[in-house]
Amino acid sequence: MAFAGRRDVPEPPDFGILKRLARDQLIYLLEQLPGKKDLFIEADLMSPLDRIANVSILKQHEVDKLYKVESRPAISASDQFCFLVRPRIKTMRYIADIVNADKMSGRSRKYKIIFSPQKFYACEMVLEEEGVFGDVTCDEWSFYLLPLDEDIISMELPEFFRDYFLEGDHRWINSVARALQLLNSLYGPFGKAYGIGRCAKMSYEVWRDLEEESEADGQGRKPEIGNIFLMDRDTDYVTALCSQVVYEGLVDDTFRIKCGSVDFGPDVTSSDKSIKVLLNAQDKVFSQIRNEHFSSVFGFLSQKSRNLQAQYDRRRGMDIKQMKNFVSQELKGLKQEHRLLSLHIGACESIMKKKTKQDFQEMIKAEHSLLEGFDIRESTSFIEEHIDRQVSPIESLRLMCLLSITENGLIPKDYRSLKTQYLQSYGPEHLLTFHNLKRIGLLTEQSAGETLTAVESKVSKLVTDRAAGKITDAFNSLARKSNFRAISKKLGLIPRVDGEYDLKMPRDMAYVFSGAYVPLSCKIIEQVLERRGWLGLEEVVRLLNGNEFSVSDSAVEDNPTWESQRVILAVFLGGCTFSEIAALRFLGKERGCKFIFLTTAITNSARMMEAMIEAKA
Repeated sequence: MAFAGRRDVPEPPDFGILKRLARDQLIYLLEQLPGKKDLFIEADLMSPLDRIANVSILKQHEVDKLYKVESRPAISASDQFCFLVRPRIKTMRYIADIVNADKMSGRSRKYKIIFSPQKFYACEMVLEEEGVFGDVTCDEWSFYLLPLDEDIISMELPEFFRDYFLEGDHRWINSVARALQLLNSLYGPFGKAYGIGRCAKMSYEVWRDLEEESEADGQGRKPEIGNIFLMDRDTDYVTALCSQVVYEGLVDDTFRIKCGSVDFGPDVTSSDKSIKVLLNAQDKVFSQIRNEHFSSVFGFLSQKSRNLQAQYDRRRGMDIKQMKNFVSQELKGLKQEHRLLSLHIGACESIMKKKTKQDFQEMIKAEHSLLEGFDIRESTSFIEEHIDRQVSPIESLRLMCLLSITENGLIPKDYRSLKTQYLQSYGPEHLLTFHNLKRIGLLTEQSAGETLTAVESKVSKLVTDRAAGKITDAFNSLARKSNFRAISKKLGLIPRVDGEYDLKMPRDMAYVFSGAYVPLSCKIIEQVLERRGWLGLEEVVRLLNGNEFSVSDSAVEDNPTWESQRVILAVFLGGCTFSEIAALRFLGKERGCKFIFLTTAITNSARMMEAMIEAKA
């Protein structure tokens, strides 16, 4: 395909063991409640659970009926209830209501709560307050890591982004540290660790503490992953806010890839029913187009269909023996490929229709202008028109955030004007959304930073160091400036291209944004790995608000001949986009190394905006 690898790229480790470990632990927990039982599953655990243990496995271990955890308690004749839930206070109240209702009616049952990935003290407190703590048994299902593909592992914690970056809630940091500990014990020890961001630094420190406590002996073991790079999502909001144009990113933006699979509706399948398709490296068609720029996907698919037709046509001149071989060995594979090919052609046509309707080309042009810092007034007018036409509340919000971050905040006049137009177009209930976006640093006024830093310094004189640290953190996101222009200049994020950028044979990672912009997150990873540390990047680090680290584990033998030295675990805290994954896959092929992605969840601009929205329809 388009990528010509410079060196042989190492094979990724086998992550199937993570699924087996999770499945075995879940079965063990279910068997601790012997006999028939009803299982209540939290909605956002259903898809991950389906990838680990399907219904038939659950039935084998005496799960009788399955229910979704929702507002009304189910009526059931079972004597045992098992709840598989995330550690959320709302869910604890739901369980407490079921237990208390049974008590009122004199019904006696056994109740078991399985928390995934871990239980929090607050949950136990709620159960105690509701008077049911003594009636339930609690357990943890340490299901931290779900392999979505041969090189992507997700923690499936979409709430991480809002919880940490907006609410300042640190509860998931321990889960990240435990996930790293598990990966290190199976595929490490990691020789070198790099990172940037407060959350990255904290996660790394908690992980190291866990390693010291466990005293696991990784010495002498040959690692499969040699390097690890941790990065906070707030180091680079710009990349996540841009429209995606690689095929996998567009499929995610258009149809929403959930837990590695996508529902293609009747408009794609050309029938009256929807089909759920697993998108991974096993899909022979998808694996060849997933990282490609959308403009070259149609050409590839039409060539593929011609090749497929030629393979079908071979049977015409065959004798009986050859035909028998063809039917037994090739036909099934060809039919499967043909089915996938027609689905991806249908998906491309559906994407084209939707994007043409949305003036996609105009939008991309406006985004590129914002990234380059040209025609800002024209782009602002485009955003105003977008709001006034009520195209989409999410898209309008995204464009406003992109304008704010690339311009280091909006001038007060523009901020007030855009905010007023938005509230008039989409409703005053979005007022809280603007508050959230300001707090997190996505949509700010230019004057806000200076005043807050003054407040911050006064407050810190009045309180203890620890409390001052917390207050400083709270003000940090409010006062932080994006400094995007300066960083872009320093790292050369906007490629200078003479003539047309060749998207079929890309020369750098900028191809994931049509050659207009190299993703900042990926550029940082490239630079740090190249320099084997942050030396020479001091100015960039300062502009990114610091919190960088680079640590070599002296206990791990640094053997440059080991394949593991060319395997890098890229950890995205707060979400990772398919565009970043495609860019780093490209970099890996160029440099002869393999990137493995660990993310709290797969994200895109719409998911990020939805996490900030307070108005509930």
